Amino acid sequence: MILEMKMPSPGESITEVEIAGLLVDNGAYVELDEPIAEIDSDKATLELNAEQAGVITFLVEEGQTVNVGDPVATIDTSAEAPEGKTAAAEETTEPAAATAAAAAPAEQAPATAAPNNEGVKASPVAREMMNQNGVAANKVNGSGAGGKITKSDVESYLAGGFDHSVIQTGWGGSRDSESKKMSSLRRKVAQRLVAVKNETAMLTTFNEVDMSRVMAVRSKYKNDFREKYGVGLGFMSFFTKAVTEALNHFPAVNAMIDGDQMITHNYADVGIAVSTPKGLMVPVIRNAEQLALHEIEAEIKRLAIKARDGKLSIDEMTGGTFTITNGGVFGSMLSTPIINPPQSAILGMHNIVERPIAVNGKVEVRPIMYLALSYDHRIIDGKESVSFLVKVKEMIEDPIKLMFGGKDPESVLVGL
Repeated sequence: MILEMKMPSPGESITEVEIAGLLVDNGAYVELDEPIAEIDSDKATLELNAEQAGVITFLVEEGQTVNVGDPVATIDTSAEAPEGKTAAAEETTEPAAATAAAAAPAEQAPATAAPNNEGVKASPVAREMMNQNGVAANKVNGSGAGGKITKSDVESYLAGGFDHSVIQTGWGGSRDSESKKMSSLRRKVAQRLVAVKNETAMLTTFNEVDMSRVMAVRSKYKNDFREKYGVGLGFMSFFTKAVTEALNHFPAVNAMIDGDQMITHNYADVGIAVSTPKGLMVPVIRNAEQLALHEIEAEIKRLAIKARDGKLSIDEMTGGTFTITNGGVFGSMLSTPIINPPQSAILGMHNIVERPIAVNGKVEVRPIMYLALSYDHRIIDGKESVSFLVKVKEMIEDPIKLMFGGKDPESVLVGL
C-alpha cells in the first residue's frame, strides 16, 4: 500500500513552510514516527515524522517552500524492513565505538585519510558535507533528535572550528562569496523587527542595579537549593519574580494594543529569550506570577532544553505578555532590546561588572548590572516605565521584598 504524506499544519495562521533538510535518504526504509525532515515555519524549526513504516520516496527537495496540505512524500508500507536495520541503528548510538575509534593509534591510518562517517547518526546532507570537508563526526555536536548531526551543525563547525595543529597568521579567508536563502524563521523575524521599529513608538529607559545582596543570597543558598529542588539557583529566577511583582504594580507595562483597544492582563506570561543553534527562541513561562523561585528555575531549564533540541511547540512560544532577554551571558554591557510584538515592553539584562559607586558618601566597588527597558510609548507613559524599572531595581537590591510583593517587610507586618 502506498501512503501519501501531506504537510501538516505546524500551528494556527501558518500556511506554508520550508523544507530545511531531509534527515533520511530517498528510498530508505523508515520506522513509524522516525524523523524524516526538518521544516522551517515562520515561528519555529520542527521535525516531520514518518506516519507509517516503509520505504520513503520524497516529493520535495531541500529549500523548497511547501503549502500546508501539499504532499511531501510517499511511503510504501508493504515493503519489508531490511535485515539488520535495528542492529545497525544500535551500533551507531553505541558510545564505545566512537571512543575506541578516537583512541586508535595514529599510525593505523594516514593522517590525511578522509574520515569514515558511514553509519554515524547524521542527515544525508550533513554526512556528505563532513566527507567533503574532511570532518570527523566525533568533532561535531549534533543538535537533532537523539544527537543526530544536521546540516546546520556542520556549517556551525566549519564556521568556527579549525585544526589546532596548524598555526596560521590569519583566519584563512578567501575572496569567495556565497549566496544563501534565508530560512522562513529568519525571514519572519526580520519582518517582525522592522515592523516593530516602524509601527511602535519604541523608547528605552535605563537603570543600574547593585547585585551585591542577590549574589550573596545565591552564594549562600545555591547548594541547598540544588539539593532540595534539583535545579540551580540562577539570576533569571530573581529577575522573573521581580518583573512579575513590578507588572502587578504597573499593569500598563503588561498590556498590548489591538486595533484601537488596549488589552490588559491579570496574569504574567513571561517570555525568556534563549539562544539555540537555529537562532533566538522565546519560550513562555505561563502564570509566572504564581511560581516560586524553584518552579521558575525548573521551567526555564525545561524550556531551554527543549529549545536546544528543537522540540519547542508553537504553543510554548506564543501568547507571552512580557519578555526578558539576557545579553549579559554573551558579554553585553548595554543594549536597547527590541519589543517582541504584540507585547509592549521587554527587559534587557546585561553583564555584571565591578564598578565604583557612591554608597553613603563613600566610593565603593560593587558588582553592577545595567538594565534596559524598551517600551511602546503609545500606551506606556514615561512615568510608568521608569517606575517599573525602579521597582525591579529595588527588589533585586533587596531580595527580601520578593517575599512580600515588593513591599517592605515592616509595612506588611503592620498591615500597610
